[in-house]
Amino acid sequence: MLNISIAGFGWWGRHIASRLGGHADIRVTSVAETNTALHDDIRALGLRPLDSFEAALSEPDTEAVILTTPHMFHEEQVVQAAAAGKHVFCEKPLGLTAASARRSVAACREAGVVLGIGHERRFEPAMRRLKAMIEEGALGTVMHAEAAFSHDKLTGLQTGGWRTSKELSPGAGMTGMGIHLTDLLLWMFGPVESVQAQTRDRVLGWPTGDMVVAQLGFDAGMTAHFNAILATPHFMRFQVFGSDGWVEVRNASHPDTPGGVTDWLHHPKGGAPVHETLEWTDAVVANLETFAAAVEGRAPYPWSDAELIGNIAVYEAIVASADSGETVRLNG
Repeated sequence: MLNISIAGFGWWGRHIASRLGGHADIRVTSVAETNTALHDDIRALGLRPLDSFEAALSEPDTEAVILTTPHMFHEEQVVQAAAAGKHVFCEKPLGLTAASARRSVAACREAGVVLGIGHERRFEPAMRRLKAMIEEGALGTVMHAEAAFSHDKLTGLQTGGWRTSKELSPGAGMTGMGIHLTDLLLWMFGPVESVQAQTRDRVLGWPTGDMVVAQLGFDAGMTAHFNAILATPHFMRFQVFGSDGWVEVRNASHPDTPGGVTDWLHHPKGGAPVHETLEWTDAVVANLETFAAAVEGRAPYPWSDAELIGNIAVYEAIVASADSGETVRLNG
């Protein structure tokens, strides 16, 4: 049984606390939340509220912390947790710059603690199946990928908060949705060589913008483009084109919403498209279970340091390209 404390009780902190209630192998012992007005809600879940992150780190029975705090605090809190000997699961993004991500990774490696990351989409059955097909060469030479992840869950936010700030959340939909897509793309295709990106504000009036679109070139030769929109109904799509066929994946629901099916469409070379539906699974909990297994030494956590840092390097390049209107090249 892994004893954990959750830091932050906003939208996602509540979601994590609720989903882990009664879990057989992961026990939430406390929730650190500086806004004491939320402590009754924490108690209502049968959990113990703490006034500070430092209080969570001082608890001897707590083996790990889950950070669902605003991302501008992530580096400092990851470093603090590592120094306290606590394993740390950090919600995305790990940082706002590659240098920040590198410091977080280094702190955990030096302390010998596991660093988990909140990119649950790698645990979706359709994505794991697509990854296996690519590795097996079932699609031939991969040519290009297209991806989209959009929703309107946050349209009621007023400007002035950290989610709408260009300084604190640069890149429009990157911090909430686009960062998941770049994680998938790096996982499937390896390092990114070049980035071209744009952000726009169409309806929300947010300083950071409400949509981002980017085109990526990979060291391995394929290309990809994706978009993330903060002001349209839910839409998730991921498609890979190869010389021997293509696969399209469409998710009917957000990862936090049980019950939606995933549409899988595979068109092999010389054949006809084959459609299947895959049932929803809890990828968020699957990621946390994998983190727990790594903490307990049962299996390695399946992110390399290069992927953890590289994804933030791509994010940083997307922001730079959108701001400058220029192509940004990575790796030299």
